[in-house]
Amino acid sequence: MEWFVKAFLKASLAWLALGVTLGVAMAAHPAWTVYRPAHVHMVALGFVTMMIFGVAYHVIPRFSGHPLYGRRAAAWHFGASNAGLALMVLGFVLRAGGADVGTPILATGGVLSALGAYTFVLLIWRTIDGPARLRAAATRARLATEGTDGARLPLARRA
Repeated sequence: MEWFVKAFLKASLAWLALGVTLGVAMAAHPAWTVYRPAHVHMVALGFVTMMIFGVAYHVIPRFSGHPLYGRRAAAWHFGASNAGLALMVLGFVLRAGGADVGTPILATGGVLSALGAYTFVLLIWRTIDGPARLRAAATRARLATEGTDGARLPLARRA
């Protein structure tokens, strides 16, 4: 298993533990419900999406039969997504406390998290399609079995 797959899975579990802990704290101290946005993002972005990222990076290359499009980009994705989420949680906490600095911190974290998600989309999309050389070979093979109008040639005319 790739190191970044394990890292996403472990980060997912860590975010779950943090989110559940904050949820219990909010239940014990109702005044802490001002931290609900931080709690929701810890569980939704932290646990759910990090788990999806890790599992997808592990299974999609195997299901598609193609190597992951960019291992270095996946590593960058791990750093950006986790740093972004940590900044978002910090921003939510600071804003709940009335600190004006919370908004730019939250925005920075949101941008990092979004860039991580866009990186994931690109990597998985390109992994499903496979390497360019294989896509080109598949196109050549398809064109060789079709007539000029796009209709399939009879078996006797295929070479």
